[in-house]
Amino acid sequence: QTNLVESGGGLVQPGGSLRLSCAASTTSSIYRLGWYRQAPGKQRDLVATITSGSSTYYADFVQGRFTISTNNAKNAVYLQMNSLEPEDTAVYYCNAVIIGHGMYWGQGTQVTVSS
Repeated sequence: QTNLVESGGGLVQPGGSLRLSCAASTTSSIYRLGWYRQAPGKQRDLVATITSGSSTYYADFVQGRFTISTNNAKNAVYLQMNSLEPEDTAVYYCNAVIIGHGMYWGQGTQVTVSS
């Protein structure tokens, strides 16, 4: 069984920063952790991922503004978001790929960028 719990969303002004956190509890091995986002009326888009080997991937729209990282135990994932823009407003979902079990999602955390 795998459970993902996100935290850290909220309201921030344009140009501001937020740090999202996701704690993963699982009885299996984690291959990859990541963040996706979904704005109202739009599809869910990949934002960034990090593998158990610490390889990272970022969507083009991140443009060096976001940084994904994990803790030493590789059972938590963080997304540091800087220089936030109104277009970054969305529900952000934590995602885990569990070896032998597939993909799991967190409940989502709202990020709103507005003045």
